Amino acid sequence: MSDPNIQRKPYVAADEKPQDLTKFVEGEDGIFCIRGGEQCRDWNGIQYQPGLSAKNVNAKQLSMNVATIPPGGVAYAHIHDGFEVMLYIMKGKVRHVYGKGLKKIIDNEAGDMIYTEPGVPHEVYNLSDTEPVVAIVARSDANEWARIIPYDPAQDA
Repeated sequence: MSDPNIQRKPYVAADEKPQDLTKFVEGEDGIFCIRGGEQCRDWNGIQYQPGLSAKNVNAKQLSMNVATIPPGGVAYAHIHDGFEVMLYIMKGKVRHVYGKGLKKIIDNEAGDMIYTEPGVPHEVYNLSDTEPVVAIVARSDANEWARIIPYDPAQDA
């Protein structure tokens, strides 16, 4: 079930402003890195560091990033089309409502790992009004947000 205290907003598409994410990358000859990082882009209520993906390294099947959900923030309902996602929660408490109609709930906190199968509808809530959620996000898709589909839970109610 969706949180009744959250005013439902539509899925928000990725920030499409062109950015040169290669400027954050060091390395050569097959080894590349980003040292530290700063939030520089947004998608669907989540703030992201530059991360590593096909946008800035020669990745073909993976992307990795650090994501922050601001206090009280929500990543509105969506589906990952054909790719897996794994999260490691570094800071904060997060709730996933998921499944058809968003009727299932799981809460996680710092130190937890989460795996999301392709095609599972989900919406993500920061459970704190004062602290951000910070997570490492790994995707089996080098294109990050290219295959994320908005989900309307009313379609499966």
